[in-house]
Amino acid sequence: MEDIERRKFEAEIDKMMAETMKILTEARWYPFVATAAIFGAAIAVVKLFL
Repeated sequence: MEDIERRKFEAEIDKMMAETMKILTEARWYPFVATAAIFGAAIAVVKLFL
Protein backbone atom coordinates (compact mmCIF):
# COMPACT_ATOMS: atom_id res chain seq x y z
CA MET A 1 0.00 0.00 0.00
CA GLU A 2 2.82 2.37 0.87
CA ASP A 3 4.47 1.80 -2.52
CA ILE A 4 1.30 2.81 -4.38
CA GLU A 5 1.00 6.03 -2.39
CA ARG A 6 4.64 6.82 -3.06
CA ARG A 7 4.19 6.30 -6.80
CA LYS A 8 1.11 8.53 -6.80
CA PHE A 9 3.05 11.19 -4.93
CA GLU A 10 5.97 10.96 -7.39
CA ALA A 11 3.57 11.16 -10.34
CA GLU A 12 1.98 14.29 -8.87
CA ILE A 13 5.42 15.86 -8.41
CA ASP A 14 6.32 15.04 -12.03
CA LYS A 15 3.08 16.63 -13.21
CA MET A 16 3.75 19.79 -11.20
CA MET A 17 7.31 19.99 -12.54
CA ALA A 18 6.04 19.71 -16.13
CA GLU A 19 3.46 22.44 -15.53
CA THR A 20 6.12 24.66 -13.95
CA MET A 21 8.42 24.22 -16.94
CA LYS A 22 5.55 25.11 -19.28
CA ILE A 23 4.78 28.28 -17.32
CA LEU A 24 8.45 29.30 -17.22
CA THR A 25 8.77 28.78 -20.97
CA GLU A 26 5.67 30.88 -21.64
CA ALA A 27 6.86 33.58 -19.24
CA ARG A 28 10.16 33.80 -21.12
CA TRP A 29 8.49 34.48 -24.50
CA TYR A 30 5.50 36.53 -23.32
CA PRO A 31 7.28 39.95 -23.26
CA PHE A 32 8.46 39.48 -26.85
CA VAL A 33 4.99 38.53 -28.07
CA ALA A 34 3.37 41.40 -26.19
CA THR A 35 5.90 43.89 -27.59
CA ALA A 36 5.34 42.61 -31.14
CA ALA A 37 1.57 42.95 -30.69
CA ILE A 38 1.93 46.54 -29.45
CA PHE A 39 4.18 47.47 -32.37
CA GLY A 40 1.78 45.79 -34.79
CA ALA A 41 -1.15 47.72 -33.38
CA ALA A 42 0.80 51.00 -33.56
CA ILE A 43 1.72 50.37 -37.20
CA ALA A 44 -1.91 49.55 -38.01
CA VAL A 45 -3.09 52.81 -36.42
CA VAL A 46 -0.45 54.84 -38.29
CA LYS A 47 -1.40 53.21 -41.60
CA LEU A 48 -5.06 53.91 -40.88
CA PHE A 49 -4.41 57.65 -40.67
CA LEU A 50 -1.93 57.93 -43.53
